[in-house]
Amino acid sequence: MRFHHITASAGLSLVLLLFVAGCSKPESGTTSAQQDIPFTPEGVLDIYRADSALIQRFVIELAETDAEQAQGLMYRRSLPERGGMLFVDETETMQSFWMRNTPLPLDILFAREDGRIVNIVERTTPYSDENINSTAPAQYVLELRAGTVSRLGIDSTAYFTWQRRTFNTE
Repeated sequence: MRFHHITASAGLSLVLLLFVAGCSKPESGTTSAQQDIPFTPEGVLDIYRADSALIQRFVIELAETDAEQAQGLMYRRSLPERGGMLFVDETETMQSFWMRNTPLPLDILFAREDGRIVNIVERTTPYSDENINSTAPAQYVLELRAGTVSRLGIDSTAYFTWQRRTFNTE
């Protein structure tokens, strides 16, 4: 769901690649837009009030590579109530996201290296190409189901911690 600015020549190459790929017949007869992509837990994230009281624990998927970050929650038709996706960058930077190919409305939280919330954008518009930006440099971006922030009373005084976890899926 993150987008990157593309140069004109790279943009033309990308358009041609997408056109050619779009002309090929899907092997299974379905595309990712027609299937629901399963949630794959990779860690836990705890959100705290300013007084360090736990608000909620979430199970998260991690988006760490460029490919994972470009994909984000695109094509997802569902997300667990206590599930989310955490985008992890190496350093704090201005963040910009969009909702292209994303049917789920989301709450998006931008946070600094220490997990302190920079800003929150609630109830994003599905399929929108409108920019959703951090108001200051952020190292983390957390995407949750729309309405979660309001329901739990999360605000910009909150912070979070997270850790990678291995889950037994059997």
